[in-house]
Amino acid sequence: MAASQQSDERFRDDLISKVPQVTLLFWIIKILATTLGETGGDAVSMSMNLGYLISTGIFVVIFAVAVIAQVLAKKFNPILYWTTIIATTTVGTTLADFVDRSLGIGYAGGTAILLTLLLASLFVWYRTLGSIAVHTVGSPRSEIFYWVTIMFSQTLGTALGDWTADTQGLGYLGSALVFGTMLAAIAAAYYRTRISSTALFWAAFILTRPLGAVVGDFLDKPVSKGGLELSRYSASATLLVLIALGILIFPQKPARQRH
Repeated sequence: MAASQQSDERFRDDLISKVPQVTLLFWIIKILATTLGETGGDAVSMSMNLGYLISTGIFVVIFAVAVIAQVLAKKFNPILYWTTIIATTTVGTTLADFVDRSLGIGYAGGTAILLTLLLASLFVWYRTLGSIAVHTVGSPRSEIFYWVTIMFSQTLGTALGDWTADTQGLGYLGSALVFGTMLAAIAAAYYRTRISSTALFWAAFILTRPLGAVVGDFLDKPVSKGGLELSRYSASATLLVLIALGILIFPQKPARQRH
């Protein structure tokens, strides 16, 4: 009986993913985190005058440490998970700015390159493990694929947000309206169509990044460029507090794997 009970407990543990359930709270915190990634990344690269390359190097180290801690964790930890998400958004901000601006590729070129890398990551992940659904993220290999894919999606989102706001001339609020409308359409598709929930998740996950990027730019860019010109430090601190409150006040449960 004891052996059977232990087996059942191990089976239940196997069913628990190391990422949170995808709920409304998940998306709210995700948008706050992507906005923080923009203001935080700009604070280090611009306000501290470290430049895109050095800032990217700093955030890559933070990202690597966070991912290693996440992979080594035995179970889902919301604080650790969202710390890693924030790390991906900050490195995505400075990396996209470095590729687009410092390398002279431009927003369109950077977006195309990053989209290719993202799709390649999803393809290799699917061919290797047979699923890219988030509820399957529990093993070290699946987590590595998950975080690499997220890093590419965050970087792509930054470039896409800058491209629509600047190159296409939509401005920060116009771009926010576009991406918000697209996210609403994805939500409607989730409830009203039979489109793969996994495909819709990744589409929404990618689009929350440019939404956060343009909102972050709206908060800290000069008034002459359509922003509010708020302090990057105070905006980042406020966003961080809101994220912390969301995590502490509304406990999150890990996603359940479907065997």
